[in-house]
Amino acid sequence: MSIETLGEAWSLGWRLHIRCERGSRNGPVKIEKCEYRDELDMETSLCTRDHAFPLSMLASRLKCPRCRGTRITVIFEPPSASARAGMQRAH
Repeated sequence: MSIETLGEAWSLGWRLHIRCERGSRNGPVKIEKCEYRDELDMETSLCTRDHAFPLSMLASRLKCPRCRGTRITVIFEPPSASARAGMQRAH
């Protein structure tokens, strides 16, 4: 089973985390690292995007709230096995 949209991830109890990658590349100009990390609110993401919004496009639509950088990594966290079992019992 592949999860491809925000709506699918939300209905399965996934969580989203972001990490700013600003300053993590090598080059002639030194760029100070931002290192911002946080969890994205899934319901807000659904309100501003859509249930059908592809997970693969999410990082390209985000900016770091601290440095305003656009090099964002999105980490998708599926629910743990115990959380999935609890969700199945609830339905």
